[in-house]
Amino acid sequence: MTHQTILDVTNRIVERSKETRQSYLKKINEQAGQGKGRGQLSCGNLAHGVAASCASEKNQILDFTRSNLAIVSAYNDMLSAHQPYKDYPDQIKATLRKSGNTAQVAGGVPAMCDGVTQGQAGMDMSLFSRDLIAQSTAFSLSHNLFDGTLLLSICDKIAPGQLMGALTFGHLPTAFIPAGPMATGITNEEKVSVRQKYAAGEVGTEALLDMECNAYHSPGTCTFYGTANTNQLVFEAMGLMLPGSAFVPPNTKLRQALTDHATTKIAAMNVSSSSHRPLHQVVDEKNMVNGIVALLASGGSTNHTIHMVAIARAAGIILTWQDISDLSDIVPLLIQVYPNGPADINAFEQAGGVPVLLKRLNQSGLLNSDVSPVFGSFEQQMTSPKLVNDELVWEDCGESTNPDVISLPKASFQETGGTRMLNGNLGKAVIKVSAVAKEYQVIEAPAKVFTSQHDVETAYQHGDLNCDCIVVVNYNGPAANGMPELHKLMPILGNVQKAGFKVALVTDGRLSGASGKIPAAIHVSPEALHGGAIGLVREGDIIRLDCQTGTLENLTDTNARRFAHIDTETSQQTWGRDIFKVMRENVSSAELGASFLY
Repeated sequence: MTHQTILDVTNRIVERSKETRQSYLKKINEQAGQGKGRGQLSCGNLAHGVAASCASEKNQILDFTRSNLAIVSAYNDMLSAHQPYKDYPDQIKATLRKSGNTAQVAGGVPAMCDGVTQGQAGMDMSLFSRDLIAQSTAFSLSHNLFDGTLLLSICDKIAPGQLMGALTFGHLPTAFIPAGPMATGITNEEKVSVRQKYAAGEVGTEALLDMECNAYHSPGTCTFYGTANTNQLVFEAMGLMLPGSAFVPPNTKLRQALTDHATTKIAAMNVSSSSHRPLHQVVDEKNMVNGIVALLASGGSTNHTIHMVAIARAAGIILTWQDISDLSDIVPLLIQVYPNGPADINAFEQAGGVPVLLKRLNQSGLLNSDVSPVFGSFEQQMTSPKLVNDELVWEDCGESTNPDVISLPKASFQETGGTRMLNGNLGKAVIKVSAVAKEYQVIEAPAKVFTSQHDVETAYQHGDLNCDCIVVVNYNGPAANGMPELHKLMPILGNVQKAGFKVALVTDGRLSGASGKIPAAIHVSPEALHGGAIGLVREGDIIRLDCQTGTLENLTDTNARRFAHIDTETSQQTWGRDIFKVMRENVSSAELGASFLY
């Protein structure tokens, strides 16, 4: 039986979204009602669309009884997660050729890595890349030559952006084609240790670089449970890819078989087929709630409190942080993967992966079962793929094979979800508590106020953080500077905590899935630049951050204060950031998805 809170939250989202969802579906149904896209094109349009194709492929594309799929790829060979996609188009086309169908690379989308841009100017453009990718995906599909869409992406802003863009063509059957994680390198404990030693000046750049290169060492997704792997887990839970396909390693027979199977199935979903399942039927209110439940149960990236809101709006659904918070109250933490525990994503896959997680959630009545995944049924989402005599089959996923990574039935690692919402006179915020020890979940201390993570680093090096304190980094919201991830702070604050001091972070910036053991109230909304109370915090103010009651308060009276004039725009005029000014001027708050599209 479905938990009453799951039903209540789902129903209120449905009720709240009636007008916007109806408007979205009206638009999509109008597109579908115009018939096969190629049928709307003139002879000149078609000739341009097939000009580069070989003769046989040209004939197949011009035969409207066959399917022609759009490949929207985030391939580049700089990013480890996307490097495996290089040969996917050729593999997909070869697979479709056997059934007389075709595919074309409809377009490529930008793919930037927060791991490369951490602490750099490029990070200020990272969040905006999601909406740019959504636009790029819509551009790619706008040629209207296609009967279905294959989305090739994995990482942080890229997969959410592709999904948002694909939803504008929601009348087409659509699926994500994953590529899988890299093999396990050094332990996460070693990685954290070396980073903290470097921040403390105990080791040099050579030791740090050697460690980092051993951690990130081959094609595939990074193995910690950050935003990239959260994308994969959540989107599989939403039924946007084949069951059990998210974390199968690259360059394996099973990985290739899954890509071939998904390709064949999408090509078969023509309008007259009983298997026709367009994207707008997959992404709905119930499906969104399932994705959020999986996010909470896995202690996934805090970035998804922004991305899921934006994805929902792209589908005409109004999702709020309160919805996420209410679900968090009843969804237990069922997974321990770094930074929530020592294991990595490969250990999660070996323990049973997403199908076992969904089975655990379903056993507790924490999922909407009346949903329509892209492939098969809800029940089939709890099956795992394997090759038997080179034939791809799905079998019941069973139970967790490692209860230290995925909990067994009737057990959990924490009674409530890994993410909580905070509220108080400083505004609303998000906090990831799944890795924060109980003794650090309530902190009341004087504020140390900064407008840059680099200034925090300098203060630490000067010994100014050797005390109980709450580090406040304001004027780092979407409108101020694109809401960068403040990863430089984690080793620093980790050292402060390790030295015996109580420390926390409060910011209108981001931290993603790597916030770790430091209590961090992030995404504070309204942001300082838009009049948020975080902009009124001054050095020495007493701040209270309470993860248990969900409160974030400045205990100092600020009624007589005025906002300081902080010029954030001057610093945004170099390294390409100047041309994103229109986005900074029009972006919504983090609470509304930090989007300039919706």
